[in-house]
Amino acid sequence: MDGKENNIMDLAKNSPHSVDITIDYCDEDVLMIDSVKMLTEPIPTRLQMNMVSFCYKGKVQFELNGKPLLFGENQMLLCPSNVSFSNFMMSPDFEFKAIFVTNRILQSFLREKMNIWTELLYIHKMHVITINPDEISFLVRFYELLGMCISDNKDNIYKVEIVQSLLRAAFLGMCGALKSLLPEKSDDKTNARQTENLFMQFLELLNTSHVKHRPVEYYASELCISPKYLSVICKNNSGKTANEWIREHVLEDIRYYLRNTDYSIKEICNQLGFPNPSFFGKYVKEHFGVTPAQFRRGA
Repeated sequence: MDGKENNIMDLAKNSPHSVDITIDYCDEDVLMIDSVKMLTEPIPTRLQMNMVSFCYKGKVQFELNGKPLLFGENQMLLCPSNVSFSNFMMSPDFEFKAIFVTNRILQSFLREKMNIWTELLYIHKMHVITINPDEISFLVRFYELLGMCISDNKDNIYKVEIVQSLLRAAFLGMCGALKSLLPEKSDDKTNARQTENLFMQFLELLNTSHVKHRPVEYYASELCISPKYLSVICKNNSGKTANEWIREHVLEDIRYYLRNTDYSIKEICNQLGFPNPSFFGKYVKEHFGVTPAQFRRGA
């Protein structure tokens, strides 16, 4: 492990000796990367922005939150914020382009259509999507158009607004295509839509909270509903309780911090909101079957 914790913006702006990143564009909310070359051993990375990437040559194998994925030619890779990447293995001919956006700008792009993104990635966990060569060709041309707008308007005081306007159109078009991948809703009544919206808000709140190890009452209070109602909403919309969703996200954070950072166990305990190392150790032992130190060593 190298350093405390790495995120994509830090890596892009301050590329370490192990990686060579080509940046096409960067502002406070958007990062566009043309390629990444791993020069030595790839370092684990925490993705603190949402990502849309497409591959037009080669392939890469990696772990997303500890689960293996293969991303290759004619495929899109979609990731929400706060997921971790590790154990990369890239083919020598791997070529891709990627756009990273903050939660704030993604919500402004999609607005009420944010539910499509949330359902696809948080509930169904559909991260890798195969698309046809024509669609890849369109994406490449669109990316080139963005590049032209960036280079032709480099001194334009409205450059950020120009880039973000084009990206909003692209994300809306993408969500229209992604909606067809989701199962049809059998009940489209107003009440059903309201409960679905509350469930999506819960998932978004849970995913973007740095400290996730909190009681259901905390999340219910943030959504201005009762804990019992939140549990009913979660069960009806996903088959899992609110506590199960919280535990799943907490375990992903524990796995990342123990395996991919140099934080001490006490520091991780504090970072993740546990009252003390003893309680944290019992929690890890209960869910992973080993102590934090053993889990860190790969036991």
